[in-house]
Amino acid sequence: MAVVEPDSLVDFARRAETAGCDSVWVPEHLIWPATITSPYPYKDGGGPPVPSSVNLYDPWALLSAVAAVTTTIRLGTCVYVLPLRDPLVTARAVATLDVLSNGRAILGAGLGWMKEEFDAAGIDFRTRASRSDEIVPVLRSLWSQELTRASGRHINFEPLYFYPKPPQGASLPIVFGGDSEPALRRAARLGDGWLGTWCTPTSTRAYVTRLEELLTEYGRADEPFEVTVMIKPREVSVDLIEELHAAGADRICIGSPTVPLAVWPEILDNLAVVLAKLRGDSAAR
Repeated sequence: MAVVEPDSLVDFARRAETAGCDSVWVPEHLIWPATITSPYPYKDGGGPPVPSSVNLYDPWALLSAVAAVTTTIRLGTCVYVLPLRDPLVTARAVATLDVLSNGRAILGAGLGWMKEEFDAAGIDFRTRASRSDEIVPVLRSLWSQELTRASGRHINFEPLYFYPKPPQGASLPIVFGGDSEPALRRAARLGDGWLGTWCTPTSTRAYVTRLEELLTEYGRADEPFEVTVMIKPREVSVDLIEELHAAGADRICIGSPTVPLAVWPEILDNLAVVLAKLRGDSAAR
């Protein structure tokens, strides 16, 4: 996961699939305000993670380009600001990618941290949690049921048809990011998984333990639930991946918005070596 141009991402995804990677993820924001006072939660000091002049692309269009040149690698967002859009728009975009990719889409979702982005879109930043709670069941219904109706505080529409259904149907993964207690609860209550940022084996073990407790609390202990953790590119090693897996991570995502594009081929070459070693270790056992 990195901030890259479309042609570079397509080439990167091809190489990642060849190297044996499970998935490719793209970041997402609708706009980037000239002035930002909202604190970014995953950076010391709380400053924005990228310059305000960063190029932003629609993630579903971008991932559709990747889908056209790959066959197995999964396609996710890290993360899509879910309450910033009407769920009908989101449902259509994600379903289209799932159709074009033959069932490889992952909706990595978050509530958003930038109040200014919500202000620009005319949406109340304070209601983003309750909006998301209503959006998720609407998406699942649109993707699987013949008719969908919504009657909530934020989302309301009369019965409607929605076709084509995505190949994954209601099982299309919705994975929630965020490491606060409310975020963990949301993932356990509504999601098919959780996405953590800049995790260590120790922090992963703590998050997994808490998620398991919450899944039990919500009566979902026996349902499939994937834990994805993000690490920085320079941290990749056989030992770290094995330690994260032992701590409960199902997927390790390598990402950084600040690593220069020219460095990514080297990172991918190193990752291919690490994956080959891991496959060899697994075969040996």
